[in-house]
Amino acid sequence: MAKFKIKKGDKVVVLTGKDKGKTGEVKQILTEERKVIVGGVNEQTKHRKPSQTSAGGLDKIEAPIHVSNVAIVDPKTNKATRVGYKTVGDRKVRVARGSGEAID
Repeated sequence: MAKFKIKKGDKVVVLTGKDKGKTGEVKQILTEERKVIVGGVNEQTKHRKPSQTSAGGLDKIEAPIHVSNVAIVDPKTNKATRVGYKTVGDRKVRVARGSGEAID
């Protein structure tokens, strides 16, 4: 199982691709595929057929992005940053490498 430094609910910025520079919140992490789903980023159109319960039409869905193409937003500077770890007391806390600010 892969271990990510990015968690669900983190604010991230896209580093490459058609949505480069956009920010959003991580909605879901797909560990087996090493991808994340970010709200409002990498939106694609899905065609749905009508059924008895819902009308058909076009739906916008967020497609997964590889975890290497996103970076956590530094809480102090609002720029992309790498993540490090620091022990505070008996807890292990994620910190932004750029400013040293705690993320958790």
